[in-house]
Amino acid sequence: MIEQSDNSLALSGRLTLDSVAAHHTLPAFTGTHAMIDLAKVEAVDSAAVSLLLSWVRQAQARQITLSFVNAPPNLHSLVSLYGLSEILPLNPA
Repeated sequence: MIEQSDNSLALSGRLTLDSVAAHHTLPAFTGTHAMIDLAKVEAVDSAAVSLLLSWVRQAQARQITLSFVNAPPNLHSLVSLYGLSEILPLNPA
């Protein structure tokens, strides 16, 4: 589900209530910027939004800027529906 290399993470599979609980702690990064690649994410629900928001808060506490890239359209829809586009800026696939 999560592959880490240097200052990037690649998420894959389902980001749903059944799968995200074990990943609420943001992995350690060495720099001040990290990229989260969502290209291989197959399914999302509100738990995915919660996970990403949690990571944003943890990153801010560590003075790390996160970039979310290749976000699937359904994740964009959820983030927009919840009014979180400014807090959780997603770059489309």
